Amino acid sequence: MLTLSSWMATAELTIEIQNFVENPTSIAIAPFGWEGTTTLPENIDAIVAADLERSGQFRAVPQSDMLAFPKAGDTIYYRNWRVLKAEYLLVGTISEAAGRYRVTYELYDVFGQRRLLAQPIDGSVSQLRDLAHYISDSVYETLTGIRGAFSTKIIYVEARKAGSGSNKEKFRLIYADADGAREQVIHESDAPIMSPAWSPDGKQVAYVSFETSRAAVFRQELSSGKREQLTNFKGLNGAPAWSPDGQKLAMVLSKDGNPEIYTLDLTTRRFTRITRHFAIDTEPNWTNDGKGIIFTSNRGGRPQIYQVTLASGRVERLTFEGDYNARPRVSPDGKHLVMVHRHNGIYHIATQELVSGDIRVLTETRLDESPSIAPNGAMLMYATRYNGKGILAAVSLDAGVKVRLPSKLGDAREPAWSPYLN
Repeated sequence: MLTLSSWMATAELTIEIQNFVENPTSIAIAPFGWEGTTTLPENIDAIVAADLERSGQFRAVPQSDMLAFPKAGDTIYYRNWRVLKAEYLLVGTISEAAGRYRVTYELYDVFGQRRLLAQPIDGSVSQLRDLAHYISDSVYETLTGIRGAFSTKIIYVEARKAGSGSNKEKFRLIYADADGAREQVIHESDAPIMSPAWSPDGKQVAYVSFETSRAAVFRQELSSGKREQLTNFKGLNGAPAWSPDGQKLAMVLSKDGNPEIYTLDLTTRRFTRITRHFAIDTEPNWTNDGKGIIFTSNRGGRPQIYQVTLASGRVERLTFEGDYNARPRVSPDGKHLVMVHRHNGIYHIATQELVSGDIRVLTETRLDESPSIAPNGAMLMYATRYNGKGILAAVSLDAGVKVRLPSKLGDAREPAWSPYLN
């Protein structure tokens, strides 16, 4: 039995699925039985269906096509589901006692006529959406062998007009479920907010704010909202990135005259300069083992991606194809580099296989930026423009699945996908 905790808020992003994988798996998610007398504030089976469809690997059988609504395995007539060509069937019930809700769910292989998964999970009324995401994760992992990431979170920056007829903007740093629901404002400012980044334990975020009249790096605890300013140097203070052990931040500073990569030890507060070159070095990110930092530099004449080994200081160029490669991220399995790649003057999100150097362009829109990879490596989120507005979008690392997440109000930008939070 599992107990979950969560925050409550409202949704601002919407989901528009553009592409599924070829021949997605068909799954039927029957309406979950509710044994109470009041109306539940969340539709758990609908959330699970939306989660699985958003992965692009599943198509949910419409409930309007279903011939029956079983609540448990002993009431399943498999021929009803074979007629609908459903490969799998998810059923469940919800009960309530003393303010707690229990969801019991079961996953069945329709053609094999066997149960694959069964579990009860508990939570409060405010946690019903978390219970749904947990079920989605369980189903996804059971059927794909890959850990689900539906229970993870995102942070992103939203910019909106300060008022009717005003040219000024307000900036909000927003925390939300991975599907955009239950958004909360972490920080709001009249000055720009940039480059949000998660700590490895998911308890803190770092970002750049211009509220002190110059760029400065801040970190903030999510549970308490406590903020701390970490830099106050003249010039550039930007692009914070947490080390895998959470003990250091890499960032770009120009305090010594030229933009270089530095690390800050969060315990000793000591800054260490990592790069020394007359070119611009920026956008640092750590390798998965914490032994190196990848970064963007124009030391070869145009922006390309490099890696510095921290123990030796040795710098190696990683990208050669295209006249612009920037904003590097390493996939969780360490096999791919995700980046902003310019080809024929158009900015796309691309992935490069680190061993072979092969590049695959993942997106087709013209101004794609700020890629951030899900902790299971299956999808990445990025910022782009659609109908003249800044939106978030997601794509699978094989480019087979594409999803748009437009904001209902302002322009959304600079997404950062959380690590696993439990």
